[in-house]
Amino acid sequence: MSPDPETTPDNKPLPASPGLLRSSGLVGAMTMLSRVLGLVRDMVIARYFGAGAGADAFFVAFKIPNFLRRLFAEGAFSQAFVPVLSSYRAGQSVSDVKRLVNAVAGSLGMVLLAVTLVAMLGSPVLTTVFAPGFLDDEVKFALTSDMLRITFPYLLLISLTAFAGGILNSYDRFAVPAFTPVLLNLAMIAAAIWLAPLMEEPVMALAWGVLIAGALQLFFQLPFLMRLGLLPRPKVDYRHEGVSRILKLMLPALFGVSVSQINLLLDTVLASFLQTGSVSWLYYSDRLSELPLGVFGIAIATVILPSLSRKHASASVDRFAATLDWAVRAVLLIGVPAALALGLLAEPLIATLFGYGEVTDRDVIMSAQSLRAYSAGLLAFMLIKVLAPGFFAREDIRTPVRIGVIAMVANMVFNLILVFPLAHAGLALATSLSAWLNGFLLWRGLRRKGAWQSQPGWPRFFAQLVFANALLAGVILWLRAPVGEWLVMTGYQRATDMSVLVGSGVVVYFLALALAGVRVRHFRHR
Repeated sequence: MSPDPETTPDNKPLPASPGLLRSSGLVGAMTMLSRVLGLVRDMVIARYFGAGAGADAFFVAFKIPNFLRRLFAEGAFSQAFVPVLSSYRAGQSVSDVKRLVNAVAGSLGMVLLAVTLVAMLGSPVLTTVFAPGFLDDEVKFALTSDMLRITFPYLLLISLTAFAGGILNSYDRFAVPAFTPVLLNLAMIAAAIWLAPLMEEPVMALAWGVLIAGALQLFFQLPFLMRLGLLPRPKVDYRHEGVSRILKLMLPALFGVSVSQINLLLDTVLASFLQTGSVSWLYYSDRLSELPLGVFGIAIATVILPSLSRKHASASVDRFAATLDWAVRAVLLIGVPAALALGLLAEPLIATLFGYGEVTDRDVIMSAQSLRAYSAGLLAFMLIKVLAPGFFAREDIRTPVRIGVIAMVANMVFNLILVFPLAHAGLALATSLSAWLNGFLLWRGLRRKGAWQSQPGWPRFFAQLVFANALLAGVILWLRAPVGEWLVMTGYQRATDMSVLVGSGVVVYFLALALAGVRVRHFRHR
């Protein structure tokens, strides 16, 4: 007999699933805390290490395992594992669910351990591949390779953390996985402030902070798995039916689900050939653009994947389409004003958050250029996050992979066209353009397959968005001081003025939505 869907694997009562809006809000709140601390972390790094050679070396050494984490753990693995686990939960016995968890834990752990050991031994090769421009600077190249040996085990630890988080998300325990990244930021802040002064090469402390954070994040989630009755007992079993299904879904999804991350990494490769500071400028601007992406886009995507997987398993076609439509509207409601604000406030935001210590006025201006380019694609990045689960919940991997190949090739072409006239900002703009192509093709694919069906009310909703965002832009342009004034302000003045700008914008935007007839009840969706 199949298990009762309203019980845990230990036959304990499972609370009714909260609505998607409430779950998204919970994940968004936890993610907001993490992202705010992430900005504090980057402010600390900028203050102590600036945008020099050491910072460039660390950002590459951190970006490689972090990229693989997004590509593998949060990307392909999560998109493949959650639907399979959901189908086991809906149609298999309790013991079958536990065997799946044990087999995945053992098989995943063994692969990750092997990859980690090879990468640590071959760190100079990875540095050559991902930052070939560093070959001309022996000190920067050696420093990057040394730090990569320390940071790469983070992939092993954070991938197992994503595995644990996937289990918790499948049982609607969203808060714990969403809170976990807070530990990364705390560990790196502590390393920059207290560990760096004790080391011969201070920037190496950041690499150790990444490694410590990976261990903290994994062990933090284990007690919650134990409470759920699903603490794994790892067993290597690649012949397990569930493991085979996950692998078949993962291999193509490794590329299809995270094309935007591959594009960002290509930016780093090309930026390594540009003037010193280019990698850091792209990093700081990318971090700011990821704040709304993580808080809202990824939060909504995290919540809808288990829901879509269950609806597909129960053949609820109309409810599947309604959930996708809800997710797209929710993204537009937040993504449009976020992109608008980042574009209009690029220099003030960079100056307020990072313009201290070793960061120069020129660094602020250059980072703002790439931030404005990333803001042009922010909405597309967010739409990709909520449209891709529409394919993965249906265990359809081929379509997003084909789309991913098209977007990747387009990004490479855009890079070559734009890098010469616009330098690092051209790389960011190319990423944004390819993201729009990716998002459009995903939407068209879902529509052709019948998974996307527009719900009533789109013309009215679009008009409401235009009205509210026009008022938001007007308020920002009215209150924003010239860029030159932001560069000479004290930190307190910047923080005060930015708070006024952000607060006024938020109030005006949501008041405008209310005047246009948008209500919270319109976005309640179970």
